[in-house]
Formats: sequence, structure tokens, C-alpha cells
Amino acid sequence: MRSINIGLTEEQRQGVINLLNQDLADAYLLLVKTKKYHWDVVGPQFRSLHQLWEEHYEKLTLNIDALAERIRALGGYPVGTLEGFLKIATLKEHAGNVPTATGMVANLVDDHEQVIRNLRDHVDQSGDQFHDQGTADFLTGLMEEHEEMAWMLRSFIEGEALGPDGKQPAEGVKTPVGV
Repeated sequence: MRSINIGLTEEQRQGVINLLNQDLADAYLLLVKTKKYHWDVVGPQFRSLHQLWEEHYEKLTLNIDALAERIRALGGYPVGTLEGFLKIATLKEHAGNVPTATGMVANLVDDHEQVIRNLRDHVDQSGDQFHDQGTADFLTGLMEEHEEMAWMLRSFIEGEALGPDGKQPAEGVKTPVGV
């Protein structure tokens, strides 16, 4: 195999590849969970959540492909088995459990937030420890996508009343109808 000469040592590339494989494993578990919830959701929010999760799993599928291709571009090989994903993922399955629609949303929020925390750490490690600003930038983009997905999911279950100024009204203060 031809040696790779892109300004990173073998150790730096391997360090980044390891981070990317963990991100790939988490993305794959999140994809599976999102698809499962897409199939199983019931209740008054069915249509909204069914459509939202379809958008999310399509985005996750693109991200998975991009992660695997980034790993290959750095000379590594992406993990590609369920056994391999489960060994290195930080996310956990909820096998045998079909929560309520709100429980599904809450589980996905928790998972996206875990992915965001991991990506934030991996951005720092890629840039600071491994001197791979390209991967740090790539991971920053993925992190921003997960932040948006988590925000949409949180917004679905928070449901706080807000005034026209965007602030929460004081507790116990009643606003007359039409005001």
C-alpha cells in the first residue's frame, strides 16, 4: 500500500480514525433507534414525529456515509458490523422497550446530547492533540447538525408558555384573554 503523506503522522491519523469510528458507531445506533421509533410511534403526535424522524434518519444516513468516507480518506477502515458498533459506541440500545411518544423523544434527546458532548470532545482532540484541523472542522459540522436535531426534539416536549417578548410569564400571574 502506498504511504499517506498528508502532513499527519501515522499515530495522528490513527488517533483521529479511532475517534471517527466511535462517532460512526454512535451514529449507527442513533439511526437504528430513530428508525425503530419512526415505525413504532403512536398517538396524537404520530404524523409529526413520523415525519420528523424520517428527516432525521435521512440526515443520519448521510452523516454515517460521510464519517466512513472520512475514515477511508485518512487511510483507515470504518467499523462495519453491529458487533463492532456495539463494542465502541457510547450510546446504549433500549432493546425490548417501546416507550410512549414522549419517552421516545426524550430518549432521542438524551442520545443526541451525548453525541454532541462526544463530538465537542473529539473536535478538541482532533485539533489540539492530533493536529487535524480538517477533521475538527468536519466534526464541528456534524455537531451542529446534532444540535439542531436535539433542539427540534426538545422543543417538541418542552411546551412552555411564552409571552410576546419571548420570556416566560411570572408564576401565578394570569393574563386576561385577548391581551
